[in-house]
Amino acid sequence: MERMLSTEEAARRLGVKVPTLYAYVSRGLLESHPDPSRRGSLFDLDAIEALAVRSRGGRQTATRLATVTTGVTQLDQKLGPIYRGRAATDLARTHSFEEVAELLWQSEEEGDWSVPDIGPCPLTPTLDRMRWALVLCGATDPLRADLRGEAVARATRRAIAALTDVAGPRPSGEDPDATIATRLAARLTATATATATATATATATAEAAEVPSAAVNAALVLMADHELATSTVAVRVAASVRADPYDALLAGLATLAGPLHGGASQQAYELLVVAERDGVPRALNDALRERGRLPGFGHAVYKSGDARFDALLVLAEPLLGEERRALLHEVIALAAAHNVPPANCDLALAALSWGTGMPPDTGRTLFAVARLAGWAAHYMEELTEPPLRFRARAVYSA
Repeated sequence: MERMLSTEEAARRLGVKVPTLYAYVSRGLLESHPDPSRRGSLFDLDAIEALAVRSRGGRQTATRLATVTTGVTQLDQKLGPIYRGRAATDLARTHSFEEVAELLWQSEEEGDWSVPDIGPCPLTPTLDRMRWALVLCGATDPLRADLRGEAVARATRRAIAALTDVAGPRPSGEDPDATIATRLAARLTATATATATATATATATAEAAEVPSAAVNAALVLMADHELATSTVAVRVAASVRADPYDALLAGLATLAGPLHGGASQQAYELLVVAERDGVPRALNDALRERGRLPGFGHAVYKSGDARFDALLVLAEPLLGEERRALLHEVIALAAAHNVPPANCDLALAALSWGTGMPPDTGRTLFAVARLAGWAAHYMEELTEPPLRFRARAVYSA
């Protein structure tokens, strides 16, 4: 079966622009095929790889790490991430997070999303509680080494439910059949209510005592996967050495913990807090002085704007009070007036948590719970590849 690449993916693999790619076609170096699902063309992966080798004079210098073939997620400049052929921005409006997870896993069985019994959680920071929950999920699974697809899906459902459960205080009388989004929204809101000591936070919590699960569900769907993000590569590396699902997911969680990955939305949250306290111009200027960039703006992939930002902001914005909504737009407008790259999903996550009084690390919590779904899909896919294939080439320098 031929493996095909989109026009954008083929150009990226060759390291050329799209017009150059079509110049190769006109010169007979490549053959293009019509894409029946959308505008553009498709290119045979093997032909692209062969041309890449010829362009290097026959030297096989590329590592497999740079050419991972995946059917999980495609990144589109306008649509954002596309899961198994379906735009995440559309799924965020029409599907539950559980349904999207099953789509990513191509699962055919009815899933059990109930919370596993792993004992009382120690009172530690959120990310540590999540690591603890994931470790305990593995420790209490008697067949954690079962690497069949359905077993990996079951393990991931347990992990997602467990991480959701430790995200905040469990409300009394909670419906055991509630969705992951509903459970997570209730816990994050309960955390906000319990910790609302500052005036601004208390006010925001009063304005939005309950966070509609629709916004949280959309955030989970939009964050569920993003192709070969750094944490996803860590999971695939773990899968390549046949680590069990829990250890592989833990590798992803450890990588996501970095402030430049899963923690990026908290920096955007802090920008909004400072803007509310000191004024928008000063907050943005201070951020540029200290960081050299504005948190929540710009993206390495989406140069013209992150579609996930718009999709989430539509649901998050109504949860903000009038003053905070105006302040958010002032931040965006001032950034645009100075040609700062467009806002990304981290700012939308920050607006959701800041505007509703949820904890500052809410964005990372949502990110972690959501990304377990994508990691599991990549884990399953990596198991179909030869093991131990990730070996980077080193150049020794004394």
